[in-house]
Amino acid sequence: MKEQLKNILAQALEVINAATSREELENARVKYLGKKGELTAILRGMGTLSAEERPIVGQLANEVRAELEKAIDDASVKLAEAALEQQLKAEKVDVTIPGKEVSVGHRHPMYIALDEIKEIFIGMGFTVLDGPEIEFAELNFDRLNADEGHPSRDWSDTFYFDKDSKVMLRSQTSPMQVRAMDTMELPIRIVAPGRVYRKDEVDATHSPMFHQVEGMVIDKGVTMADLKGTLNTVVEQLYGKGTKTRFRPHHFPFTEPSCEMDVQCHKCGGVGCPTCKGEGWIELLGAGMIHPRVLEMAGIDTNVYSGWAFGIGLERTAMRRFKIADLRLIFENDVRFLEQF
Repeated sequence: MKEQLKNILAQALEVINAATSREELENARVKYLGKKGELTAILRGMGTLSAEERPIVGQLANEVRAELEKAIDDASVKLAEAALEQQLKAEKVDVTIPGKEVSVGHRHPMYIALDEIKEIFIGMGFTVLDGPEIEFAELNFDRLNADEGHPSRDWSDTFYFDKDSKVMLRSQTSPMQVRAMDTMELPIRIVAPGRVYRKDEVDATHSPMFHQVEGMVIDKGVTMADLKGTLNTVVEQLYGKGTKTRFRPHHFPFTEPSCEMDVQCHKCGGVGCPTCKGEGWIELLGAGMIHPRVLEMAGIDTNVYSGWAFGIGLERTAMRRFKIADLRLIFENDVRFLEQF
């Protein structure tokens, strides 16, 4: 039995040291040290030995088991080191190869235009406000002098959240006028940008979701001349000195008198094209003197204070600023288009 143990030790060490993978090493362990292994079989036969031989053979068997377990552990470490070395060689980085260019994003053209507008108005002493897109119909219409059934509610009718039409997606940023008048001390100079929603059909200059920038001034002695002078200054700072504008009479329930301001079409230079629908001009904003009734509903004395307000379409501002022919390009997120700015 002693000779058997010595033979098993020699054979097992040879197999263990020759193993080139964890699988081969595990097979060797099972063959010699497993429950049905060769060393285990010998230990089970020790009952046939005499009382004098049993402890001697048992000690030798334990020494063989310990030596084999150590050999397996050493071989396992060597295989792990070899696998790591092979992995490091396979994943080696050639530092002489030119690196891949990292693509860095940038601001969307519409938000470039918005930041420029904010900067212009902040420089004039205006405060920038933010307001909710989900608005009360009372603030979106009633407090702006457009009671239930008013004709102006048809063309600016928007998306409601309940059958009683009390909560809605705002159709304009004008409710921020009311919120400012209710919470701020006079005099007031604010601009309020944000998303608005209307049932407009999609075309080159319209979308059911778009952005507006609301502006308002309330102070003593404010006139229409202040409004026109401010808007012309803003447009020239956005588009350059000598930018051509025109003011047309219009009607808004919350301003009196009211007007719309157009800028000459950037695509055709005023000749007429599909972008401006042949008119040579693109409507940029609506404006006017705040209706006295709107001021009075906010508790403002119209014998002392007056004001003006405007709402400018941010997408159209960006279109004129970057000479974009179709508003839909702004929302399509085509990288080929956006990378031009």
